[in-house]
Amino acid sequence: MIRVGLDTGTDHAAVVRRLRDGMARSVLSFPLTSFRDDGTLDPDGYRAHVAERLAAGPGAVFPACGTGEFFSLDEDEYRQVVTVAVEEAAGRVPVVAGTGYGWAQALRFARIAEDAGADALLVMPHYLTAAPQEGLVAQLERIAAGTRLPLIAYQRGRVAYTAESVRRLSRVPGVIGLKDGHSDLDRLQRLVLAAPEDFLFFNGAATAEIQARAYAAIGVPAYSSAVHAFAPEIANAFLTALRDGDTGTVGTLLRDFYVPLVELRDRVPGYAVSLVKAAARLRGCPVGPVRAPLTDPSAADLTELKSLLTAGLDLVGAAL
Repeated sequence: MIRVGLDTGTDHAAVVRRLRDGMARSVLSFPLTSFRDDGTLDPDGYRAHVAERLAAGPGAVFPACGTGEFFSLDEDEYRQVVTVAVEEAAGRVPVVAGTGYGWAQALRFARIAEDAGADALLVMPHYLTAAPQEGLVAQLERIAAGTRLPLIAYQRGRVAYTAESVRRLSRVPGVIGLKDGHSDLDRLQRLVLAAPEDFLFFNGAATAEIQARAYAAIGVPAYSSAVHAFAPEIANAFLTALRDGDTGTVGTLLRDFYVPLVELRDRVPGYAVSLVKAAARLRGCPVGPVRAPLTDPSAADLTELKSLLTAGLDLVGAAL
């Protein structure tokens, strides 16, 4: 059933179907953006990284989002990143590019993503200031009115929608779903119940596997996986065990890999991206360092990360 307000004369309904199919099939992959040691963009390294992620079978790819350091990219770099992702995906899976800041700047990035051939946009939380619900809805309305691409709202940080706001957003032509990064399951359940059945929801917690069972219990089984960016073998093994009801394997992976990873991640602000990049480098992916204001892991944390990654790969029978 196509919800009221969704313009069936556009490709939005088709994008919803493709995303829903992808979410049912696999995890959502957020590629890292490759930089050289001098901080410049490395398009070739990025292309290789995206190709490897796609080979691991994600349900969709989300270039230039939080894990891809959208906040550190200028418009030309953003164009290159989204273009490479579209070229490598070649229509096999949807490509959802990040956009954000205020609505005017978000539309500049949106139009670049349109030209590059992206299928949809993930609208990340706006910069710095708190805003009332009326303003949060208006932000999405202004972006939706200025782009032909469908939008997925992202609630995290200062952005947290009420059930009434989600009802309103679901009636905005072009707004097709919501990514949740708050992990307030009571609040999220209310949002799910307030939205039409075809409104997309997915778990966007920093390490989504930790709470995947809880999200699934309230009707949000789809999730993004940062681990897919550096160890798709682990990410895919976890998803398979989760869907097969293999509680033993799920418990082992959570206890011996995911929980220690989160504990390491929480030591330093920004490690949610920095550790992922460092782990990808340990696997031989040419993703390079993070850009300031993020910092790469310390030598001691890197040693601990390598041991943890080795242990996780051993659990699923893969090699470093």
